[in-house]
Amino acid sequence: MDTGDEEQGAGRLARREQDILALERRGFAGPGVKERAIREELGLAPVRYYQLLNALLDDPRALAHDPVTVNRLRRVRETRRTER
Repeated sequence: MDTGDEEQGAGRLARREQDILALERRGFAGPGVKERAIREELGLAPVRYYQLLNALLDDPRALAHDPVTVNRLRRVRETRRTER
């Protein structure tokens, strides 16, 4: 039986994955506000959230679901990697 959290058909993101991308589309006043939203709205520790988000950025289904957000976050990630 499906739990709802993993409700994904072929090529579709699970609800939690969609929620992660939706949270990334929002603007936040500061880092503490975003971390609180991660905990309260998604029930995740921020570290776990960022692990899942990073994996999503490499998922073609995420790109198909929200190309603007995924491409923006990929550029940010690449910039951070090259600045090291």
